[in-house]
Amino acid sequence: MAERLVVISDMWGVKKGLWITSYLGYLQQYYDIVFYDCQQLANIDLTIQTDKNIHQAFVNGGIDTAVAHLLKREDHPSHYLAFSTGGTIAWKAGIEGLPIKSLYTISATRIRMEDKKPNVPMTLLYGENDEYRPSDKWSSKVGVEMETIKNFGHTLYTDEKIIQRVCQDLLNRVTQKMPKPKKAV
Repeated sequence: MAERLVVISDMWGVKKGLWITSYLGYLQQYYDIVFYDCQQLANIDLTIQTDKNIHQAFVNGGIDTAVAHLLKREDHPSHYLAFSTGGTIAWKAGIEGLPIKSLYTISATRIRMEDKKPNVPMTLLYGENDEYRPSDKWSSKVGVEMETIKNFGHTLYTDEKIIQRVCQDLLNRVTQKMPKPKKAV
């Protein structure tokens, strides 16, 4: 039986998310995938969709709504792959008891404002030029390691090289074989 992977989009959801199909294409044969559009999880339905409007909708209650909906919908321990605002939602839900086997966030925004972390294995990936990347001081204080990729900004998760790298990381985790016991001499 395949491992379960919950994928949570960035703040644009499927509206600007053609890149997400690359992740799903690579991962679908090894994982049982459940996908959440961030805007749908947060009950955000804006007539005028701009960065500023969407961001405000998430900050003004959308993140909390999405966390509550995720906690209601997900009760199976699963692996999580989450992008930008989706990473923040998964992080906060993990603190509130979401059953997470592992958390892989890319460009997770607003976790830099948290002083707690989910008690799960995690990978936090950021572009070196990401203006929303938490500081090294924050990561030390919270007790997490962040990986930074040179010459990339906030939307590094849409780049095909990063997509391949992240998918390879996730596939390695699910396909790693247990070492065979050594034969007695």
